[in-house]
Amino acid sequence: MADNRPIGVFDSGIGGLTVLREIIELLPGESTVYYGDNGRAPYGNKSHSTIIQYSLQDMRFLEEHNVKMIVIACNTASTHAYKTLAANSKVPVVEVVYPGATAAVKATRNGRIGIIATRATVSSGLYETAVRQKAQEMINLGINKEAMDNLSIIQQDCPLFVSLAEEGWWDDEIAVMTTERYLKPVKEFGVDTLVLACTHYPLLAGTISRFMGPDVTLINSGISVASVVRNKLIENNMMSDGSSVTREFYTSDDAAMFENVAAPFLGRGLPSGTQTVKVDRYDVSGCKEE
Repeated sequence: MADNRPIGVFDSGIGGLTVLREIIELLPGESTVYYGDNGRAPYGNKSHSTIIQYSLQDMRFLEEHNVKMIVIACNTASTHAYKTLAANSKVPVVEVVYPGATAAVKATRNGRIGIIATRATVSSGLYETAVRQKAQEMINLGINKEAMDNLSIIQQDCPLFVSLAEEGWWDDEIAVMTTERYLKPVKEFGVDTLVLACTHYPLLAGTISRFMGPDVTLINSGISVASVVRNKLIENNMMSDGSSVTREFYTSDDAAMFENVAAPFLGRGLPSGTQTVKVDRYDVSGCKEE
């Protein structure tokens, strides 16, 4: 029997729309509810406990919309809050770190992987841990063993990329200079695979790719996440029949401002009909923290 409940997706702002875009592309028959916590963004400079609190409140809001799955479309929230959300959610929870890590270790040829992200994601060390765990799994399976045995990882925080993405400055001279400044040591490290470990960063993929060169594979975790979502829906017999697809958008900031900034992320005439909702009213003090 079809499950026509929507998929819930949240992010600290609009970056998660790059993940939503991939979900819609792969699963056009699935309804979605997106919540962007723009009013409290960015999460990347918040404390661990605050990120968990905000993420739990985002989750509670989506649960009120009878979602069948929750996607944490934010690398910072995924690294800090995934285990807590999974322990407290009534529905399956998908995060963005491990799908991206899996794609990276499958893509690398020389074992040199770069991770670019927000300061909070880099400082947590969880993305590097995820890559190393996936690499060990591949070694145990005898897959790409030479590259995995020589695994080397370099991480670089690129905080200004978020502002550039939201301003729409993806390919201009400012983006080019910022990319060169941030990624020079990553390029010199000799990576052949670069993980865009922030959902804003795919918007600058053209500029990043030109600087890094044609031999470097960029990993957009949104594509990997969409595949994980599809697989979980199939495994749990939760696929929609596509009979009445809806797209709902909510933000904790000004709705018109959200739509103006978010439109280039999605295309397709989306988002529209966005509503402003504050989620700090949700009391999550009783939730079990993992």
